[in-house]
Amino acid sequence: MRRLVTLALTMVIALAAAGQAAAQAPIENELAMITPVSKFIHDAALKAFAAYAKEKWNITLKVSAIPAGTPVAYGRIVEWKGKPEVDLFWGGESALFEKLAEQRLLQKLEIGRETWESIPPSIGTPKPIPLKDKDGFWVGTALEPYGFVYHPKRIQRLGLPEPREWDDLLNPKLRGEVAQCAPTRSSSSNATYEVMLSLHGEEKGWEWLKRLAANTGHFTARSRDVPTVVAKGEYSAGFAVPSYMAFEEKLAGFDIKFVAPKNAFVTPEPMAILAGARNPKAARAFIEFLLTERGQRVFMERGLFPITPKYKVQGAPGSTAEMAVEFTGGVRTYFDREVANVYDEAVAAKRSEALKVKFRAEIEATWKKP
Repeated sequence: MRRLVTLALTMVIALAAAGQAAAQAPIENELAMITPVSKFIHDAALKAFAAYAKEKWNITLKVSAIPAGTPVAYGRIVEWKGKPEVDLFWGGESALFEKLAEQRLLQKLEIGRETWESIPPSIGTPKPIPLKDKDGFWVGTALEPYGFVYHPKRIQRLGLPEPREWDDLLNPKLRGEVAQCAPTRSSSSNATYEVMLSLHGEEKGWEWLKRLAANTGHFTARSRDVPTVVAKGEYSAGFAVPSYMAFEEKLAGFDIKFVAPKNAFVTPEPMAILAGARNPKAARAFIEFLLTERGQRVFMERGLFPITPKYKVQGAPGSTAEMAVEFTGGVRTYFDREVANVYDEAVAAKRSEALKVKFRAEIEATWKKP
């Protein structure tokens, strides 16, 4: 009997010690997210952080990601009602993060003050693009322009100069040669539609978008497919393409070029910890890691730009970082140049559903492949 009591006490003490050790661990050993960000980016970021966690804390971290378009990801987070299946939401429009914060579905980040203050509040004029939440519920991770791509040889065969501005996509010679994704399926397309409406006004903006639709030969199922069909030479140009999606095709060896025209929207790729997250310490540590030079380099080597003025895209000759600089037109940072932005988060949030309804009725329902 005494041996049983002693054994029981030993087990209780061991379990208590294990529980205390777990409570005192610098981070949990799991981390999960839901994200519209490409596997090309989120896999690299998670892998880099897992290596960092092993080096710093000797923790073998299990990481996972649920890929989901921005509207789908937002909807699932709302449906979870504060009992999320993941720890983080990463990517998309910051307006959606604001809505989640209003519903108390995000928790404050509470990252280091120096790290937080290294990120400016906003960038761009006349409409500043917020790079972090004034109340501390989300923070940008990298700057990513939504521009267009083109296939140089197809453009040349059409007898056209290489496109540089949005209006170049309306050239009659490009009839049937443009690929895009519907704004109902893509946050990058939705944001770029908003740019056109803000740039030209509601009436003329829709006229512009209808002219683009007349040149459109294919609406893809996903935004990620737009640069792919252009890279393969199936279409001459692709509308509303994030820079990293285009660069991924370049790294794969395809002949493709990327342009961020004036007024191209630049997203900060927001990230937030979900209220009720099971691994909040790992989530917070991941965010802080991404904002270090080591974390920012993950982005800079994949066609994105640093979220802080402290860093610039640079590397050894022939490196992927230098390839990215050449691919994106010589840009190393968005903090040493004028960023023209007409996209208004508040207007976009209010107009979002109406935009989708109008697109379905006036473009999708009437569009016929040229």
